[in-house]
Amino acid sequence: MALVNAAEMLKKAKAGHYAVGQFNINNLEWTKAILLTAQELNSPVILGVSEGAGKYMTGFKTVAAMVKAMDESLGITVPVALHLDHGTYEGCYKCIQAGFTSIMFDGSHYPFEENLAKSSELVSVAHNLGLSIECEVGSIGGEEDGVVGMGECADPDECKTIADLGVDMLAAGIGNIHGKYPANWKGLSFETLDAIQAKTGEMPLVLHGGTGIPADMIKKAISLGVSKINVNTECQLSFQEATRKYIEAGKDLEGKGFDPRKLLNPGFEAIKATVKEKMELFGSVGKA
Repeated sequence: MALVNAAEMLKKAKAGHYAVGQFNINNLEWTKAILLTAQELNSPVILGVSEGAGKYMTGFKTVAAMVKAMDESLGITVPVALHLDHGTYEGCYKCIQAGFTSIMFDGSHYPFEENLAKSSELVSVAHNLGLSIECEVGSIGGEEDGVVGMGECADPDECKTIADLGVDMLAAGIGNIHGKYPANWKGLSFETLDAIQAKTGEMPLVLHGGTGIPADMIKKAISLGVSKINVNTECQLSFQEATRKYIEAGKDLEGKGFDPRKLLNPGFEAIKATVKEKMELFGSVGKA
């Protein structure tokens, strides 16, 4: 099945009170593991590509070509969207040209009026080309130079203003953080999420930093309008752990255990297991 934009799958998720997972891809193994798991579980899925990962994979054109060819060669029939994650203004245009089906413009670091103007322009461009678009209000926390930001909460009125542009999904800071959560994390602000949901209505909301958020918080967030949850770090950690075990057990020294197809397979299977666990938690299994 050809790649689709994310608008329809997220509308269904919002109406059905479940969430579609965005799983970031970093190479061929990541992509194949996520696509196969989505197909096995009959779940829609969004493949996220950060600008850094896109550069690592030699550019967005390479990524788009790989994903489209793999989707076809694996006989994938569930809806799959190829989505730019935390895109810059310039990055959005690069992904549009490369053949992505969905983009995210992260203008949260700009003054609000500039975020609004750039978002408005990109919504118009994306929709004219049949792409879905995600915008962001309120930054997502994380670690930079050893300083951990706790994740600021978005202004519900600003969320409504951006939502009214016709964006397909809205990422709003509700105390969530990229990467591992620190021990003193206060948890998600459901009060903020509830206020945003009240202002934005049927707009599918996006929860970034899905790794490490307790299952009960995830379920509550979905009940309050979150329809897309992003996972990246958790797949990286499970891949790393499985690969480490394989090497520490000396498997790479047995026979042709050094063959990349064997060396990377435990990590590949670990990603599949993580994606399955998340899709079950998000409620998207059987929803394709």
